[in-house]
Amino acid sequence: MTPDQRLDQLSRDLLATPYAELTAVQRSVIDLIAAEAPTGLNKALLVDDRSFWDRLADRVAAIGGSWAFIGGFCACLALWIALNVGLKPFHLSFDPYPFIFLNLILSTVAAIQAPVIMMSQNRQATKDRLNAEHDYVVNLRAELEIMRLHDKLDALRETEMVEILRCNTETLEILKAQVAKMTEGRG
Repeated sequence: MTPDQRLDQLSRDLLATPYAELTAVQRSVIDLIAAEAPTGLNKALLVDDRSFWDRLADRVAAIGGSWAFIGGFCACLALWIALNVGLKPFHLSFDPYPFIFLNLILSTVAAIQAPVIMMSQNRQATKDRLNAEHDYVVNLRAELEIMRLHDKLDALRETEMVEILRCNTETLEILKAQVAKMTEGRG
């Protein structure tokens, strides 16, 4: 049997579909089963091919989405407000109420931080899709391997049952012969 015929037969046995009609993921699983090789990690998940700006965006998203950032930012806001309110009687406040400069800074930070976080989330979503595809391959392979093991166990059980029947038939024949001898000896 050629390797192509083996792949096609394996595909028909496990998925009830010819190898040529399988999706790329299903083909990769059948190829792994045929090669009896372990399922390795997806190479795209192992390589860090992010640019400097991608790594920076991920770092900004990690910091901007932390409780430490929220606490620090709230402390800075409180300090800004307290400083400007405290300096108002001395006419030294640099951003008096209603804190227009503070609003400008907050709007600028939000305008810059939001797209950076979204870029990071988009990259993470891509990585999650690759992870999900890898999990699908591993799960499908495990399911197909379990099906193969069930088939092998069923074949072993059937062989064992045939052997037991053969032994029982031989034993029954021996017993019949002994009963026939005993009946002749009495008769």
